[in-house]
Amino acid sequence: MIENIRNFCIIAHVDHGKSTLADRMLQLTGTIADRDMTDQVLDTMDLEREKGVTIKASAVRMFFDAADGKNYAFNLIDTPGHVDFNYEVSRALAACEGALLVVDAAQGIEAQTLANLYLALEANLTIIPVINKIDLSSAQTEAVEEDLHNLLGTPIDQIIKISAKQGINVDQVLQAIVDYISPPMGEDDKPLEALIFDSHYDSYKGVVAYVRIFNGKIGMDDQLLMMSTKAKTSPVEIGVFAPNMTPIKTLSSGDVGYIATGLKTVSECRVGDTVTYLNDGINK
Repeated sequence: MIENIRNFCIIAHVDHGKSTLADRMLQLTGTIADRDMTDQVLDTMDLEREKGVTIKASAVRMFFDAADGKNYAFNLIDTPGHVDFNYEVSRALAACEGALLVVDAAQGIEAQTLANLYLALEANLTIIPVINKIDLSSAQTEAVEEDLHNLLGTPIDQIIKISAKQGINVDQVLQAIVDYISPPMGEDDKPLEALIFDSHYDSYKGVVAYVRIFNGKIGMDDQLLMMSTKAKTSPVEIGVFAPNMTPIKTLSSGDVGYIATGLKTVSECRVGDTVTYLNDGINK
C-alpha cells in the first residue's frame, strides 16, 4: 500500500557518517544478516571503498515494523556528500519525500552540509536532523543541537542523537521516518511517470535505470519511452534493490527500483529523464 511507503535519502558533509548509518539501518531491519555485513554496504564501486567516499547514489529497500504495528517499506537513496557530486544529490532528492540530515557531533555543521540542506529544502523535502558520533570524546552534542535548532527551527527534543558506529539510538531514526516523512502521492491507473535518478551499464541487461515511480506502474510487457531521447524499449528485467538487484513482476506508484532497459548506451537513457508508456502515454 502506498501509504506504507517512505522514500528518503541521507544527506551530509563528507565523512559525517551517511554510509555507516545506512549500514546500521540495514542491520536493524534485517535487510542484511549480521554474517553478511561489511562496512559501507552501499558503496559498491572500488574507488568508493578505497577512498571511503560515496560517489554514486545507491538505492535499497528495507522493511520496518513501526510502533503502530504496521510494516513499512523504506526506500533509502544514499547520496554523495562530496562537493563534486551535486548533480547526483539533486537527482536523488527529486526521488524522495524526506531526508535525514546527518551532522558530525565533533565537526558540526559544515559548508557541504548547508549546500545539501538547501538543495533538499528547494525540493520541498521534510528534514529530520540527526547528530552522529555522540560517542566521541570530542563530541560537542549540545552546541551542535543548538545550531541545528537555530538553523531549522526543529524542537530540540526532536533532534535525534546517535552513534551509527555503535548502533546507539538508530531505532529512533527508523521510527522518525515513519512519523515525520509523508507517504508518496501517485495512482497506479494514471499514465506512467517515472524519474531516472541514476543508472549503470550491464553487459547482459544493457543500461539499468534507477527509477522512482510517481504515477502508473511498470510490468514486463509494457512498452516504454524515454521522453527526452525518444528511445523505445521493453524491460529486460524490473526489480528492487534489497540490497542486491532483486527481480519483481511490477513496480507501482511510489516505488523505487530499477528497469533493465536493454538499451546499449547511457545517452539513450539519461539521468534526469522521464520514462512513460509508448503510444501517446496510454499502454494499459
